[in-house]
Amino acid sequence: MLELILAAAVEENPYGLQAALREGGPIAIATFAILVLMSVGTFYILFTKLLQQQKIMSQANKVRANFWNSANLKEASGKLEKKSAYRAIVEDAILADEQHNKLTNPVDQHDWMLGSLERSKGSINSRLGEGLAFLATVGSTAPFIGLFGTVVGIYRALVKIGAAGQASISTVAGPVGEALIMTALGLVVAVPAVLAYNWLIRRNKSIMEDLSAFTNDVHGYIMSNGQVKPAMSAPAAKKPAPTAAPKPGTTTGGTPVKPGS
Repeated sequence: MLELILAAAVEENPYGLQAALREGGPIAIATFAILVLMSVGTFYILFTKLLQQQKIMSQANKVRANFWNSANLKEASGKLEKKSAYRAIVEDAILADEQHNKLTNPVDQHDWMLGSLERSKGSINSRLGEGLAFLATVGSTAPFIGLFGTVVGIYRALVKIGAAGQASISTVAGPVGEALIMTALGLVVAVPAVLAYNWLIRRNKSIMEDLSAFTNDVHGYIMSNGQVKPAMSAPAAKKPAPTAAPKPGTTTGGTPVKPGS
């Protein structure tokens, strides 16, 4: 019953969103549709990028846990997921090492390996950045699209004032209300896009810092033929259980001590 009352109140409101769209006509409807599409795209990119970032972060935890305990890189890469960003770096490093032996023109192995790893890391960074340009575009243009609706609404108010010959509230309330609603919609769409963009950029930066450290470790491992790798934290040794103090008049083994001995 309450929902019906609220729905009826919304329908009867002459200055609500539906009334503003009817008042504005095709221009207001088109502006509203563009803002809705921008908002849907913003939240879609936000959730998909969060899932992608969380997946890479979970892969980083697996690398820290048991990657460097393996005998070689091929065995270690088998512990990672097939489409893992860390596995892609390892496989590119192994491939670059094999390709270096096939080069006819001598190239320093250090430079060759460094370039291959940087290319692999750049590819991952490019995939992480997909969709962020859309968020930046929405954050910067949505207020202006709302402002366009605002200008159209003010223009319609002026036209009504000129036609009526007087600036009464009933004459300008509809177009001015339409203008204010479009302004609000532009801000509602832009603010989440800007916040999502900044948050995702910060998370991408943290992920790339971890990938850069891992890439450096792989580079050092290959260049040293497996002699250089990150130190794995060993489990803490258990402390021996405390022994009870011997009773007075007995030795450590519990044998009574004779007087005068």
